[in-house]
Amino acid sequence: MTAAAVPPSSDRWSGPDLWRQRLGNYTVEDVLSLPDDAPRVELRDGVMIVVPSPTFGHQKISTLLWHWLRQQAPRKLEPSIATGVIVGPDQTFEPDVLLLVAETINFESHYATAEQVSLVVEVVSPSTRRRDRLEKPVYYAEAGIPHYWRIEQNPVHVYAYDLVDGRYELVAESAEELVLAKPFELRLRVRDITP
Repeated sequence: MTAAAVPPSSDRWSGPDLWRQRLGNYTVEDVLSLPDDAPRVELRDGVMIVVPSPTFGHQKISTLLWHWLRQQAPRKLEPSIATGVIVGPDQTFEPDVLLLVAETINFESHYATAEQVSLVVEVVSPSTRRRDRLEKPVYYAEAGIPHYWRIEQNPVHVYAYDLVDGRYELVAESAEELVLAKPFELRLRVRDITP
């Protein structure tokens, strides 16, 4: 018995074209047209970057926060995980948790536009420190996303920012209880999202 090679399907993920990668000329349209079996990617200045799988602790914080938001957020806001955000013609990000404006959601899409996002949350891991702390907030702010949370691990500590005059300003931070008026009135006990 011999094994014959299976010809590749035209709709299977085969990775980005290396020449276009070098040029950095991929667009949001290219990302949106990826097949369903493609891995999660972020588009950074026209270059497709495969997003690595998060650690167990990272996932646990994200899912606990999603569950908490699902229970606490008003019906006009819908929490989401594994939804990409389009922040520019050659920029997409894969934040850990989103709070979307419910009436704008396309339930068939893997991506949201910045206008659909009320809150974006990044859980910081060793491999994402620089991007989550310094780079992504700049793009989220430029796209006009009104609220940004950064969650540090070990110990879990939440930093909440509001968009003011095109930049994020820290409005609250806590390792115990986060109290905010926006995006809705909330009291988040940090232990409720701690693995």
